[in-house]
Formats: sequence, structure tokens, C-alpha cells
Amino acid sequence: MNMKIPDMFLYVKNKSFDECTAECTNNCSCTAYAYANMSTKAINGDDTRCLLWMGDLIDTEKLIGEGENLYIRVNIWADKKRRNMILKITLPVIISSLLTLICVWLVWIYKCQAKQRNKKIWKNLLSGSLGSSHELDDGNIPFLTYQKILLATNNFCSSNMLGHGGFGNVYKGTFNYGKKIAVKRLSECSGQGILEFKNEVILIAKLQHRNLVKLLGFCIHGDEKLLIYEYLPNTSLDAFLFNSAKKSILDWSVRFKIILGVARGLLYLHQDSRLNIIHRDLKASNILLDEEMNPKISDFGMARIFDRNQQQGNTNRVVGTYGYMSPEYALKGVFSVKSDVYSFGVLVLEIISGSKISSVDIPEDFPNLIAFAWSLWKDGNTKNFIDSSIVESCIPDEASQCIHIGLLCVQDNPNARPLMSSVVSILENGCTSLPPPELPIYFVERSYGTYRAEGTIVSGADTITVLEGR
Repeated sequence: MNMKIPDMFLYVKNKSFDECTAECTNNCSCTAYAYANMSTKAINGDDTRCLLWMGDLIDTEKLIGEGENLYIRVNIWADKKRRNMILKITLPVIISSLLTLICVWLVWIYKCQAKQRNKKIWKNLLSGSLGSSHELDDGNIPFLTYQKILLATNNFCSSNMLGHGGFGNVYKGTFNYGKKIAVKRLSECSGQGILEFKNEVILIAKLQHRNLVKLLGFCIHGDEKLLIYEYLPNTSLDAFLFNSAKKSILDWSVRFKIILGVARGLLYLHQDSRLNIIHRDLKASNILLDEEMNPKISDFGMARIFDRNQQQGNTNRVVGTYGYMSPEYALKGVFSVKSDVYSFGVLVLEIISGSKISSVDIPEDFPNLIAFAWSLWKDGNTKNFIDSSIVESCIPDEASQCIHIGLLCVQDNPNARPLMSSVVSILENGCTSLPPPELPIYFVERSYGTYRAEGTIVSGADTITVLEGR
């Protein structure tokens, strides 16, 4: 509107406005046209009002006063091409955004369903649990998918197997974000079953302590039952303690740290945690070691919860590892915190001597490690009890005190055994006025072995006919 017409135009005679428009449209070279408001015979005496431009528009501008209507020809194909290009760019972006939103929505739905499934499985685990504490009701250990565990362990590849226990095989795994795990897989022929599996998941749900192994999650898939733990690179204590090639790695400072760490872990279970827990299967193979050789108590399948005012329990199903069991538990099925204290005492004597409770290295005159330790302590000759691989690094007074503590813990009378609070205090602060340990009267046969079967044990006049050792 009101444009000064450009220079270098071509005028066409005797054309109406529509004919002028058609003239430019049908000419591929035409870039613009105007139907000028000129008076008759204004241009060379002709009545020409149709002006065409075939190239660049030169010397044109917007006028303030009267001017001409200048019609610029637009290349419709170029415009379509531009629109197609815009669609090619924007359409994939829009589709990609929609797909992303759909994927996010599907993931959200899946997570919600997984959470509901987790709650349902957790509720089923809680129902009929062996503990009566309501503090368990808000426990929520993550439920991990079986597919995720398969990927992490490379389909339970044999090269990833870390070891084998009463529960089944233990495998090393790695999640896709680099987190290393240890997966305990319940074997179909395992001596432990769903009760132990459920017990371990429930009991460890609320336990948080530096000397307890951390449970990261669990999985139930058909007959498969899996427990997922933090990965500890140095495996278990027995892999070092009873291995002649590795035991020298455990110098005295490391062994004392392990003794103190296990004592602190037991104190937490017995007294300082939300739940009063009796482990019932404390032994060297159930003490795991992290990269700094710090001990962590594991395997809570046999554990039991006590009410705050409960002192002891009784069971007809005696389970655990024969040799670590206290006399009252092995013979009468009576267990308490003092049962764990007894097992701790056996463990302490094993750590100091580097020998198993039933080692063949024990002199023939002694039925087991406890009797051998008590005899040497009575004669003031505890130095001969210390593992030869740590004699040079050992602090004699500290080692002698640990032997004394171990013998106090394995006394036949539960009431004579110290509480773990006293044990931790003595280990941390030292004590020169410990009471003498009583003569052990409960001895285990050398050939007890590790088994899980019904049997009969006779000790004096006492007989037990249902024992499930492991």
C-alpha cells in the first residue's frame, strides 16, 4: 500500500486488473506487478495501467501520501518447501517428546505396581512372622526383580560364585550403575527353608550398625528366594583364620579389631537396637570382612526376637552349628543373650589360636579347644595358646586378657558368663580384676563335624534327641 513503484518496469497494454494478475502469474520471470492509478494516456499515450517487474525491485519505498499497490509474487513451491522443512524438524521433536512422556508414564505405572507388589510380598512375609514386635510393621526392604538379579550376576555364572553355605550359593554381582552386591541364593536342597529366609528379611530390616552386614533387598520369583547384601571383598573370617597361607594377614592388631567389632555388633543386637535379637549362629564363617578387615556379623536366618522384658526362650527345634552352641541350648533348647555370649567366647578362642573348636592340632589329652585353653590359662602358660603366626606382633597382656574373656564367656553356667556390655567395656578400657573362669564341664566330641540331621547327644545323664546342627 502507498508504495513508490520501482524502476525498470514493463507495461502491458489494455489489461484489466485480473488480466494483469494472470500475466504475472503465468510468467516465471515476473517478480511483482502493479495496477497503477494513472490517468488515461499517462504512459506513451496508452491506456496502460498493468506494470510488471522481471527482476530485482529497484528504488522503491513506502510513501506518506498517495502511492501504488505493489503486489509481490511469492514462490508457492519455495513456501511449501519451507513448510515441509519446518515439519521435518518439528515433527520428530514433537513425536520424541510424546514418546518420552509415554515412557515416563509407563515407568511411573510400573514403579507404582512394583511398590504395591513389594508391599503385598512384605505383608505376606510379616504375616505369621516369628516375632511379635509391632516395630516390624513399617519395615520396607526393597523388593528387587529377578531379571535385575540375573543381569547383575550374569545369570548366576559359576565364575561369580563367592562361596557355599547352609543356605545355598553366594554370588557376586554388579548393577548397571556399578554397585557391587553379594546375592545369597536359597538352594532347593538347602537345610534352611522359607522360615529362615523370612526370618532374615524381617529381622535385619531395621538393623543398622557398622558391624552388621547390610541387607540391600530381597527377591522371590517362583521357587527362587534371594537375599541381596552389600559386597564385602574379603569374604569371611574363616577363609583367613583357618587357611595356613592367609592367616598371617591377620596380625594381632587386626584380630583384636575383629574381636572388638564382633563384640560391639552383638551388644547392638542384644541391647542397643530397636529389637532385642539373639543371633543363635555366631561363628567364623558368619563374620564377613570389608576392605579394611572390619568385621560384620551376617546370616540372621536362625535369629530370634526377644521382648524387652524377656530373659530367655525355649525351643524343641535346636538349630545352629554344633561346637558353638551353649550347653543349655544344645541339651535343653534354652536360649538367651548368654547363648550368643558362649558362641562369642568360642570365636575369641579360635581367633587367638588360629584353630577350629575341634581342630586336629589340639593335643590328644584335650577333647576340644576350650579345654586346651583352660588348661594353659590355669597353668599360666597362655603364650602357648597364641597362633604361632602372630606371636611376634602380639601384645602378650592383651592376648592373655582376650583368652581370659573367652574362657569366661564359655562357662557352663549361663549366669556366670558376662554380658556383652561388660565384654566391650573390658576390651576397650582393659581390666585387671577379672574373675577366674570355672572349669568347663561341657565337652564336645572331636568328630562332631558339620551336619544337619537328627541325632542323639549324651553328656552325663542329659540326652537330646532332636538336634539340627549345621
